[in-house]
Amino acid sequence: MKKTRGDASLPEGKVTFLVGDDEERIEHVSKCVLCVRSVFFRTMFGIGMKERDAAEVTVLETDLATFTALIDYLCTDQLDLGEGEGEQARRALVLRQLAQKYQVPRLELLCAQALQESVAPATAVPLLEAAHATGDGRLLAQCRRFVADHAAEVRASGGVEQLRDLGVAKGLLGDALDQVAELKGAMRALRVAKD
Repeated sequence: MKKTRGDASLPEGKVTFLVGDDEERIEHVSKCVLCVRSVFFRTMFGIGMKERDAAEVTVLETDLATFTALIDYLCTDQLDLGEGEGEQARRALVLRQLAQKYQVPRLELLCAQALQESVAPATAVPLLEAAHATGDGRLLAQCRRFVADHAAEVRASGGVEQLRDLGVAKGLLGDALDQVAELKGAMRALRVAKD
């Protein structure tokens, strides 16, 4: 907050965001605070931009709950991913994308950490597909390991039925075939050792 003092280039006033197709409102957000916390907002509300003096800004690419979580984080430094394991993982995925767009690297890291902590039987497959789609190699590897190590629990949770991406399915099948080959090799080694 110290950065808000003494910088004449920062805009004054507040903005209301109209979020999503229904244009739900997030009202009276300090432009100055947004500019200090996000390079994207600093550019948006910068000198010469039409939004600098705008009282309302429309945001279409997200839902109200996720955009509210972004604004709340920028204003309070508190991260709220909602309740429930599946909801937190979904919110962290979407919020991480917003953090990338709005250039908030610390929030992006917090969301990535939350995603890694939320890998469980019910979330492993959707997170695996999301990691594949976004190119998140670390989360992808973690989810693949989790599925391999907890196959029965993932299957019982409905994870197999959640699988939509053929590329991910091929990867999981390849992992399973590799495990079968390793087991066969271990069995052969045991037989040779016995003889």
